[in-house]
Amino acid sequence: MSDDQIVTAPVQTRRAMLLGAGAVGATVVLAACGTDNSTDGADDAAPGSDPGASDPTGGGADVLTKTGEVPVGGGLIFAAKDVVVTQPTAGQFKAFSAICTHQNCPVTSVDGGTINCTCHGSKFSITDGSVKTGPATRPLATKEVKVDGENITLA
Repeated sequence: MSDDQIVTAPVQTRRAMLLGAGAVGATVVLAACGTDNSTDGADDAAPGSDPGASDPTGGGADVLTKTGEVPVGGGLIFAAKDVVVTQPTAGQFKAFSAICTHQNCPVTSVDGGTINCTCHGSKFSITDGSVKTGPATRPLATKEVKVDGENITLA
């Protein structure tokens, strides 16, 4: 190489590097927001629910679960249907809205005899949906369910 030939490498500015990194990050974020066309229903279930139980019979769309899947003294949340099904005592099934009456957050679990909203700590009775712990002041709305053999369906 002669002295009159100067070879320069491309200069990467700090701004160009940050913009490039941002573009890569945006691509990763957008890829994570893509849809999953699986039909397992797991995305519709909330904690404390049984995602495979949304239609255990393979039949009608209104079948929520089987009676044996709902724990006595507990319940299951079916987020896609905005419903909580509870079994306060053996053979007694109740259903309530899965939306907290305080600020419309979805309830997240059924535990210790209550339906729980972790947004602000409200807890509702599994027997009648009444408020056990606030800040909610109104009970969960009741929903009608029908027990047909082992199947529990929305009425």
